[in-house]
Amino acid sequence: MRAFIAIDLPETLRSSLGQCQAFFRPSAPGARWVRPEGIHLTLKFLGEVEPGTLEKIKESLKTAGRFEPFRVEIIGFGFFPDARRPKVFWAGVEAGPGLAELAGHVEGAMASLGFPPEERPFRPHLTLARFREPRPQPALAKVLEQQTELTLGAFDACEFFLFESRLSPGGAEYVKIARFP
Repeated sequence: MRAFIAIDLPETLRSSLGQCQAFFRPSAPGARWVRPEGIHLTLKFLGEVEPGTLEKIKESLKTAGRFEPFRVEIIGFGFFPDARRPKVFWAGVEAGPGLAELAGHVEGAMASLGFPPEERPFRPHLTLARFREPRPQPALAKVLEQQTELTLGAFDACEFFLFESRLSPGGAEYVKIARFP
């Protein structure tokens, strides 16, 4: 099964993100938009996981995943890797050092189980859309220029989850496997 570790979002924030997607969608008709119910703050993508490894992952996260709750603010938008050749359109995430510390603990715990460490630095974001071909999106970029530092909402992160990602023709569906308060 495909799995990842992430912080789930409150429903009110998902609704705000869905409204933003509806606003931006006409400016990027070739994008594949993430369903609002599937938007999450990824801490670590694991990929394919053997069923026998799930219990080891859960046990490792129980100890490595203890953290003090922290505030997460959703603000601004951008592209990965950049606006000239975007693969991902995202909403920005600002949080205190607690988020980076949690991501580091999760990364370390998974590395100890043999999952390869992420080579890129942790850049928290919420994926709103993906592009099939990394080419400029001038209409979307123009709409973004008109947006100032728009704050979409904030919440207190006090738990994270181990998710299963089920791929289907209609897009990925995410199922919570375990909760870590």
